[in-house]
Amino acid sequence: MQVFDPSQDYAVIERRLPHWTQAGTITFITWRTWDSMPEKIVTRWQAERNELLLRYGIDANADDWEQRLRRLSMEAFREVQLKLSDRWNDHLDECHGSCVLRRPELATIVADSLRHFDQERYVLTDFVVMPNHVHVMAAFPDENAMLAQCESWKHFTARKINRILGSAGRLWQQDGFDHLVRSVEQFERLRVYFADNPRRAALKDGEYLHYSSQFSRQSTRT
Repeated sequence: MQVFDPSQDYAVIERRLPHWTQAGTITFITWRTWDSMPEKIVTRWQAERNELLLRYGIDANADDWEQRLRRLSMEAFREVQLKLSDRWNDHLDECHGSCVLRRPELATIVADSLRHFDQERYVLTDFVVMPNHVHVMAAFPDENAMLAQCESWKHFTARKINRILGSAGRLWQQDGFDHLVRSVEQFERLRVYFADNPRRAALKDGEYLHYSSQFSRQSTRT
């Protein structure tokens, strides 16, 4: 298990969003319920995104803005992604939507699925299950394992949760956010972020689930 090493092989898997992957590197992953971002909140975030892109000389109204974003240096591209994800997560913490994961028995389904293949398909370090989204940090063995496992988590939990809710509808948004953790210091900051997330969202005990493994600084390679 390690943080991102630019001297080693890595891949960028193109989907609706680009996903940077590197075998054995800790990845910070977020996915959310389908109703967690009302249209007015998405519109506000898009305005924030457009303002940020202009600072990098990119006009979000241009047809090629996504291609121009990907032509930025890796450092600049990741910086933009992190800033956008920070604002996105702030909006998620406002707890919009039905927030079905506020129910302990439903949050437990997600938590149990995250732990199920720990040390077998991936190494899990931390997660927090919030009322309308999930943050996870884990390391995966190869480039495709992360996306395949996220799809498995979402498919399995959606089926079980919908059965309890008596619903056959959509539970999760299709795409999530992920980025490679770039330093041991960032890893430790993210662990604090996970632990503090419920307090920032003003949640009460029983309205979230948090897990943090006993990994030490020495067990995470740079």
